[in-house]
Amino acid sequence: MSFKIDFLDHVAIRVKEMEVSIKWYEEVLGLKKYKLPEWGAFPVFMLSGKTGVAIFPANTDHPEIDVASKNVKIDHFAFNVSRENYDLAKKHFDQHGINYEIQDHHYFESIYLKDPDDHTVELTTIIVSETEFYRDGIV
Repeated sequence: MSFKIDFLDHVAIRVKEMEVSIKWYEEVLGLKKYKLPEWGAFPVFMLSGKTGVAIFPANTDHPEIDVASKNVKIDHFAFNVSRENYDLAKKHFDQHGINYEIQDHHYFESIYLKDPDDHTVELTTIIVSETEFYRDGIV
């Protein structure tokens, strides 16, 4: 292949209440709000550095989708964090009574939590040496 993807730029999600979701991403994940006048009322980008979530309003007139369905949809999105920030995130969630689940993925450990619209958000950190995991295209 002649090009390389550097990192996840953003995932676009549709939400019931824009301000509720913006506040959640600011307060729970510490993302910074970018609302540019050239784009109008939406999207609102919630970023950590150059990675984040683009928030759009849901069209609640459309039929509701079963959130438990494993059919075609965005299943979840993940932010990569250092081990130190992973531990700080757990403390932050514990101090604020935010529900989460931890999963061990052998090479990574991840925290999973739900945003106000039931999107699954993952914070993941590598728990082995990077050279052990990222070797010559074996991922």
